[in-house]
Amino acid sequence: MNFPADLKYTKDHEWLKVDGDTGTIGITDYAQGELGDVVFVELPAIGKAVKAHDSFGTIEAVKAVSDLYAPVSGSILEVNKELEKSPETVNKDPYGAGWMVKIKLSNASELSELLDASAYKALIGQ
Repeated sequence: MNFPADLKYTKDHEWLKVDGDTGTIGITDYAQGELGDVVFVELPAIGKAVKAHDSFGTIEAVKAVSDLYAPVSGSILEVNKELEKSPETVNKDPYGAGWMVKIKLSNASELSELLDASAYKALIGQ
């Protein structure tokens, strides 16, 4: 299982990559493995404001439907339209082409609440 050290993680199994005041969000390798084959991803509209820990969409797999939770507060800048056609990309490349949304961060202090790779590994027992 892969845990990139340059990412921040949530207890809900999302990851966040910060670049200035923009964050890219997806689900972890662990989460996609637990879900199984992803068949549908519902993402928010561009411009939607989200708060940390609130649901911003859903992901549907053969086994279950799960909410996607925002690691931080902000507004949606971009959504990964490729996931509409190829939701299985989340399984194949959760930290790359399987990203879900890009968000403009509105409260950088929330970053301190997120887990680093080693804390996330401990959370899931790795």
